[in-house]
Amino acid sequence: MLLLNGDCLEEMQKLIDDGVQVDSVVTDPPYHLTSITERFGKEGSAPAQYGTDGAFARASKGFMGKEWDGGDIAFRKETWELALKLLKPGGHLLAFSGSRTYHRMAVAIEDAGFEIRDQIMWIYGSGFPKSLNIGKAVDKKLGNERVTVGERTRNVKPFDDDNGWNSNNTTGNYIYTKGNTQYEGWGTALKPAHEPIVLARKPISEKSITDNVLKHETGGINIDACRCKDNRYPANVMHDGLQEDWARYFYCPKTSKAEKNQGLENFTPKPMAWSNQAKAELKRGNLDFVGSGDGAKHNKVAMRVNTHPTVKPQKLMQYLCRLVTPKNGTVLDLFMGSGSTGIAAKDEGFDFIGIEKDKEYFEIAGARIKSSSPLLDCFE
Repeated sequence: MLLLNGDCLEEMQKLIDDGVQVDSVVTDPPYHLTSITERFGKEGSAPAQYGTDGAFARASKGFMGKEWDGGDIAFRKETWELALKLLKPGGHLLAFSGSRTYHRMAVAIEDAGFEIRDQIMWIYGSGFPKSLNIGKAVDKKLGNERVTVGERTRNVKPFDDDNGWNSNNTTGNYIYTKGNTQYEGWGTALKPAHEPIVLARKPISEKSITDNVLKHETGGINIDACRCKDNRYPANVMHDGLQEDWARYFYCPKTSKAEKNQGLENFTPKPMAWSNQAKAELKRGNLDFVGSGDGAKHNKVAMRVNTHPTVKPQKLMQYLCRLVTPKNGTVLDLFMGSGSTGIAAKDEGFDFIGIEKDKEYFEIAGARIKSSSPLLDCFE
C-alpha cells in the first residue's frame, strides 16, 4: 500500500516512469460546482486563461468555498490519460461526479481513450436543497413586509404506502404575504438525491475479452461478488435505504460519524466553514467563538475531526472496488480525500495506491487507513 502527498498529475507521471501498473481506478474527483458565469465569465468578457487551474482559471473556489473544487482537474483530458496509462489493458475506471457537471468529466474520460461502459446511480434520501426562496427574494427587492396572512393549499400528489400516488390536495404552513403571492413556493433548485458514477474501461490489448482476462486478469466485472438481496444480478443503481421494492438494488447507508472519525482520536476538531461573523471574531482574537468538540456549532460554524465535506461510505467503496478489481489486484485513487477507498480496498484484500494533494486530508486519510491496519507502513 502506498500513499502519496502531492499533485495527482505529477505523482501519476512518476508512477508511470517507475513502470507501475494498476488493475482498477476507483476515485471521487472534485465535482467543480462553480457556476457557469464564474467559469466562463459574463457575455463579452475576455476568454479564460490557461494556468495552474487550466481553462477554468477564473473559478478559484467551488463546493463550500473549497479551492480544490474550483479549477478543472476532473475535466482535463490529461488527467485521465495518465490514469489510462497506469491501468492494465481492460482495466476499469469508476469516478464519481455531480449531476450538473458529470457530462464534462465523462467527455474528458472518453477523449482520453477510455470506453464509457455505463453510468451507475448512487441514490440517497438525505440531500439538502440549496435553493433560493424566490417569493422571499422578490418581497425583499420590492420592500414588501412579509406578514403571514393565512395558509396556502398546495396542489400536490402525496405518496400513499397502500395506494401509491393520489391526487389529494394538502394544506400546510406555507405562508404568503400581503405584498406578493405570485412567486410564493418558487425556488431555483431541486433537492439532490443522486450522484452519477462513470464506469469506463481501458481498451483491451488482445483479440477478445477472454484472451485479455487470461493475460492481464482485467476486462470483466465481478458480478457474483456484487449480487444484491436474494442473489439478484447487480444493477447500475445503488441506494441508501428506500422502500422494500428497492431490494433488488445494492443498499448502502450514508457515512456515520464513527466511520468518518475512525482513527482520528488524537486529531483536534476544526471548522468545516467560517461564517463572516466568525472570521471577524477570530481576527479580533476571540478564539473561543467557535466552541469546542466534534460537532459543536456557534454562529453557523461546525467543528469536525474529519474536515473533508464529502466522505463516502466505506461499504459503498468496498462494493465498487470488488466490482472492478481482480483478486489480489491494485486499486488506484488519484483523489484520495480522507481515505475511504483505501480502507475499502484493504478490507477487500486489494493493494492500494492513493494520491492526495491537500496535506490536511492526506494526514486524515493516513490515520484512518492505518487504524484499520495498525502495522501498515504506507506513507511516502
